[in-house]
Amino acid sequence: MATMIIHANIYVQRGQFAQAMLIEGDTIQRVGTEEEIRAAAPAGCAVIDAQGRTIIPGFNDSHQHLHNVGESLLMVRLHEVPSLAELIQRGRDFIAQHNVAPGTVVLGRGWNQDFFTDTDRMPTREDLDQISTQHPIIFTRACGHVLVCNTAALEQAGITADTPQPAGASIDHDENGQPNGILREAGAMLMAQAIIPAKTLEHYKKNIRAAMDYALSLGVTSVHTNDIKDTNYADMFQAYEEVTHGGRSLRAYHQCCFTQIPNFQAFLADGYKTGYGDSFNKIGPLKLFVDGSLGARTAKMRAPYADDASTTGITVMSQEYLDEICGIAAQHNMSVATHAIGDRAAEMILDAYEKTMSDSSNPLRNGIIHCQITDRPILERFKKNNILAQVQPIFIHYDKNIVTDRVGPQLASTSYAFKTLADMGVHVSYGTDSPVEDMNPYNNLYCAVTRMSLTGEGEPYLPSECVDIYAAIDHYTAGSAHCSFEENSKGRLMPGFLADLVILDRNIFEVPSAEIKDVRPVTTMVGGQVVYNR
Repeated sequence: MATMIIHANIYVQRGQFAQAMLIEGDTIQRVGTEEEIRAAAPAGCAVIDAQGRTIIPGFNDSHQHLHNVGESLLMVRLHEVPSLAELIQRGRDFIAQHNVAPGTVVLGRGWNQDFFTDTDRMPTREDLDQISTQHPIIFTRACGHVLVCNTAALEQAGITADTPQPAGASIDHDENGQPNGILREAGAMLMAQAIIPAKTLEHYKKNIRAAMDYALSLGVTSVHTNDIKDTNYADMFQAYEEVTHGGRSLRAYHQCCFTQIPNFQAFLADGYKTGYGDSFNKIGPLKLFVDGSLGARTAKMRAPYADDASTTGITVMSQEYLDEICGIAAQHNMSVATHAIGDRAAEMILDAYEKTMSDSSNPLRNGIIHCQITDRPILERFKKNNILAQVQPIFIHYDKNIVTDRVGPQLASTSYAFKTLADMGVHVSYGTDSPVEDMNPYNNLYCAVTRMSLTGEGEPYLPSECVDIYAAIDHYTAGSAHCSFEENSKGRLMPGFLADLVILDRNIFEVPSAEIKDVRPVTTMVGGQVVYNR
């Protein structure tokens, strides 16, 4: 089946727009003038009149957690909750509105104590006990690196004053030496999360479907998603297989997180590796974590935090472990993408990559996700070894208000250096880390172009790092396609590329920069099929 799109403003590449497009099957055959496309179109060709609207490639989010997005849509919503009192009230309301049976675990996500107007501290078990003492409650911070649980959850998880501190993590205590409900990083968080009932294949599919529908409504047609983990990989991949091949789907490229080498070796032995799958459901890189988050002061720094000299953050994995698991990945031709926010974390993973890469051209396209706190020598090492930078401009919305306090003015002046990296020739791609931040790509573009918070308050953070809208869209489309070895088939609206695109309600290249965040899709297409219409 062929489809012709006419009366359009089609973004081909910087400085080049077309008026019409011919799609055959899932692939773009031609772009050009309306006369040219009409002349080339076969008889009976379907016609879409874009009514003069702008069309860009579908957004390709280079790092997020799609399954968790779907899951978060079905739990207590705590993003940007304005106070501790409101957090408590939302928990109470959720239990009442959903008639949650006593003993059932209640989950929430998205709180950030820096947004609270009634306190500047994190919630504790005593606060969550005000929601309920009959339900185990686990509320995860927006960053995903800290959670708080109530007394019932602590008791069910068996966490007491005598519980040893886990490696690379922390169980916080109150002044009496009792656990206060705050658990930092995976080694501690997993203790509480162990009380959550095991997920079934149908549970996975339900969450994935909900998240995909949301993504498609935003014009997101591809995601690099971190849902496959140590022991769920067979079921999670199968869930994606059934959803992505069941109609109306985006394309998933899996960042596969393994914290135990035996589990990773079993995954490889089962035949999974980078490139396994098809254009809708494909295995991508090994995903690693080196540190935590800046907001929680668990990002690993070389020096103590400027606003808390007692800590340099948390190292989740040792250098020896990183070297070993990156070496195993390299032996199996598997890419690696690693979470690194602090400057020490970035150094550690760059060291591991240098020890295990075959040459400085980085043929496996190893990358660093987040790349937030950097100095010039770290940036130079990205360039030297052609390391991919998979960044989240949306983080600037919140982090611009804390970064100088956390790391000091000198280091803040060389951090979140996303334009500098691109100008140096580093491959930069954009993502949202959703549900840490909303998946909304227009907010992400706005932060990349303006370096401002979404409220528009205050001054831009390092305005020299602002990019224009052309560069921002390219990083979000072609840049992300490069990460998955798909730069010749995805991320451009050119002949031979997949017909993954979004028709916008206004010309994103001409609206004032402050209005970029207000742009929305009219139509989303994946493989030439309409998957969303507003």
